[in-house]
Amino acid sequence: MKRREFIMLLGGTAVWRALLLRLSLSLLSTLACLPLAASAQQAPKLPRLGWLGSGAPTFPPYEGFRQGLRELGYVEGKNIVIEARWAMADFDRLPALARELIGLNVDLLFVSGDQGLKAAKEASATIPIVVAACDPLDSLVVSIARPGGKATGLTCISSELAGKRLQVLQELVPALSRVAILYNPDDRNKAPEYKQMQDAARNMNLTLRALEARSAGEIDAAFVGIADHAQGLIALADPLMNFHVKKLADLALKNRLPAVYGFREFTDAGGLISYGASLHWLFWRAASYVDRIFKGANPGDLPIEQPTKFELVINLKTAKALGLTVPDKLLALADEVIE
Repeated sequence: MKRREFIMLLGGTAVWRALLLRLSLSLLSTLACLPLAASAQQAPKLPRLGWLGSGAPTFPPYEGFRQGLRELGYVEGKNIVIEARWAMADFDRLPALARELIGLNVDLLFVSGDQGLKAAKEASATIPIVVAACDPLDSLVVSIARPGGKATGLTCISSELAGKRLQVLQELVPALSRVAILYNPDDRNKAPEYKQMQDAARNMNLTLRALEARSAGEIDAAFVGIADHAQGLIALADPLMNFHVKKLADLALKNRLPAVYGFREFTDAGGLISYGASLHWLFWRAASYVDRIFKGANPGDLPIEQPTKFELVINLKTAKALGLTVPDKLLALADEVIE
């Protein structure tokens, strides 16, 4: 090979090596940047649920909501973020807690009770709201069939069963003539419910005595001397009474007072008898409303759901402690008997 050809060959080889080196460096640089580019891209935004609870996180029916979310495929931290705040039956805290949740940029608020709904609506006019409540919501939504606005959910229509609970108490205590009605006057639905009780009592020749309680201390005070002027008790359900299920059951037993409650949580805690919708079902169904709104449904178009089944639960152990014989008729109607 001639000298000139040899030099040209060497030069060409060097050029190709340089080109290959440059290409390799460029490829390595591109590959090195890929993870950075991927990490720089925003991760999919998880839906953020704000949970405003009127009571404590350990209230048994709340597990129904958690169960409902799980059955719909929601796993906290994986495909949903849940921010929860609890009023612990101090309802004056609800407005501040609602504003705190709104400040966390939640996409939807889940609230319990009409007090929680009122606080949520005052905190934001734009965030969708799902409510699980046990009283009429007429003043807070346009209509049951078409709520309008940003709020929808479920109601257990507890107030409409007022007369039925009086009938149950009369079945338990045949000589019944005087009944104490314990309720929280700060719940705007309790006065109308008490009026329904009065209407039913007149037809049953019963005399009612209203006992008001806005706190645990006032519940204790209401029971002082209660056995002197009442043969039975009905506690009107609201988040305050639900928070103090054990206290109410214990005080009724201590005062040897047959008592009827709105929900099975009271009989589970030692109360005598309950008649009403299932709170577990109520909160379980609420999860489906959350799911539908996260998937694009307009809350104002989702009808307020009402229960179609009510359960009668009797605690025979408490009946025995009170010296009561539960009529066979009631036992036959009971959905569950606790022995």
